[in-house]
Amino acid sequence: MRLAGVALGIILALAPGDDGIVPDAELAGDSATIGAARGQAMQDEHERKRGTAEYDLEDFLRAPMCDVAGPVLTTPLNGDCPEAQGTVANVNTCGEDTQLLPLWRRQRASADDIWGPWRNVDLGGCGVDILPVLTEADFRRLPLPAPALTLQPDRGWVLINIETIVRTDPTPVTLRTDLLGVGMTVEATPTFWTYDFGDGHTLSTRSPGHPYPDHDTFHEYELPSPERAITLTAEWTGRYQVDGSPVWRDIDGVALTTTTSAPFRVEERTSRLVDNLCTDRPKPPDC
Repeated sequence: MRLAGVALGIILALAPGDDGIVPDAELAGDSATIGAARGQAMQDEHERKRGTAEYDLEDFLRAPMCDVAGPVLTTPLNGDCPEAQGTVANVNTCGEDTQLLPLWRRQRASADDIWGPWRNVDLGGCGVDILPVLTEADFRRLPLPAPALTLQPDRGWVLINIETIVRTDPTPVTLRTDLLGVGMTVEATPTFWTYDFGDGHTLSTRSPGHPYPDHDTFHEYELPSPERAITLTAEWTGRYQVDGSPVWRDIDGVALTTTTSAPFRVEERTSRLVDNLCTDRPKPPDC
């Protein structure tokens, strides 16, 4: 929560004081502290009851808080505020984000009764505080692409004891999804890669690699093989922006995607001196 000047805490189901102001917190006993996210959830749950008799027994509204100190909190919704006591209330510390005013609730026993005073539910904060959170599990369910895998040389065979160069594409991808009915934009970036060369050797790196002659990710096969394949696993990090909010939030966790190259041969080639060029026709017998 980001709201200056007041303690973060509220007490539910408190009776109004003698002055008609509803106390927000007590320093003893079983007190319940909730943030803007839970307060918003209470308001949303109330809205789902619209059209029922129960809906008409309570009301929620976000409104400013009177500039008072101590455990007694009130709002201009209850009438004129007491004399200011020097507390800095309703300060916008959200930057580019939307300020969220404190949430208040009033109740009545029946639809024919008068409303009770407004009681504080949460102290407000910033819009980001009540937005849905994209979890690691949500991130992993997104259709992230398989990583790009480029081999050099890429001709169906490589030589032993010669560098087989591998590289990938580090370009971020942007996806659209929704969570709890709320749309959001997700930006995923591959940041860590592991190559499995199929011969018991692996390479883990944060470099996407580069083509020859500036290559820094490669492998030298030690033995010939009629068939090998290279498997690349990419580790993605991400951030997301909920529709209507200017704030980007990091995703707490990573997602993995994998790709495997086409099979290729690992060959051993030897050199020797010959009397003529092997490109001659007819081909010399010692070639």
